[in-house]
Amino acid sequence: MMSYKTAIFAVTLVGNFLLFTTSASAASLYIDPAVSNVLRGDTINLLVRLDTDEAAGECVNAVDGVITYSENVDLVDVSTGDSIFSIWIEQPVIDKANRTVTFAGGIPNGYCGRVDGDPRLTNTIIKMVFRSPGFSIGGGDTGTTARVDFDPATTAYLNDGQGTTATLTTYGAQIELATGPGLQIDDKWRDEVAADTVPPAQFSIALEKDRVAFGGKYFIVFNTTDKQTGIDQYQVIEEPLSKLGSFEWGRADAPWVTTRSPYVLEDQSLNSIIRVKAIDKAGNEYIATLIPDESLQSYSLTQIIVFGAAVVIGLLLLGIAVTFVRNLRRRKKASPEQLTDDDTNEIHHENN
Repeated sequence: MMSYKTAIFAVTLVGNFLLFTTSASAASLYIDPAVSNVLRGDTINLLVRLDTDEAAGECVNAVDGVITYSENVDLVDVSTGDSIFSIWIEQPVIDKANRTVTFAGGIPNGYCGRVDGDPRLTNTIIKMVFRSPGFSIGGGDTGTTARVDFDPATTAYLNDGQGTTATLTTYGAQIELATGPGLQIDDKWRDEVAADTVPPAQFSIALEKDRVAFGGKYFIVFNTTDKQTGIDQYQVIEEPLSKLGSFEWGRADAPWVTTRSPYVLEDQSLNSIIRVKAIDKAGNEYIATLIPDESLQSYSLTQIIVFGAAVVIGLLLLGIAVTFVRNLRRRKKASPEQLTDDDTNEIHHENN
């Protein structure tokens, strides 16, 4: 469920995730399809969809959801690729031990129903991929019908500027676990992942600082979508500005940190290049880069470049001087009989 701190931060991002709870117009969350058949060992996609009371002009801008599923099916993955939500306070999290999936997300200005003239069902929040496990040796059968339902704690919020709780009706789903000789198992989710070669959508990184949030420390906010298999994870790396152009972040052992938005920066001096990598379920990735404005840095990129150039020049001059001194000492120590003809000619030429 959405924590108090998470809800407070949601207010900053969306503007309408407030904590007031009064009843209002009806909305519904349902799982599509409501009834389905799946071969044991096969996978099936179930969509969580949102409907609003369009006649009443109802718009929903956030859902804090908890979904449960029975023991005779496994939740393989959850995708947000086709979601109408563009902001995720909590990306879908699968708890296999408790057999639940939780999520909290929303859409600025709210979802108000299907757009006129659009024949498609554009009201998907998440896609859940379930697998019907085969019979286990000695394990017996856990039943031929599985259930997927919404927990009563699931909540929807209206886009009314007050975070009003919508009166919510939920509808679960039933999965019939089919068996039969000669049936071919079809893993739809595996095929979707294999066919996904498109990276996540391009995005930018926003640098933020607030007197209240995170103790007044600098943090970054980022978000993107992947319309194929959905975002799997985000990773962040901070590199010193002095290493700009070194491509160290591209090494196999680069210290990327798996995280989510918002992310509190380690380098509060802002003298680092900040990169965020979005990775989808198929392994495709997109990397966004942010170099903080020089006015915010404790020392600017220009100063780093000038200082770096001075250091390089100083090292070159030092190397030349050391080489000259070593050659001079070698020549002074060498006796005439140890000198080669070339050395003798060079000394003779220098004396002249």
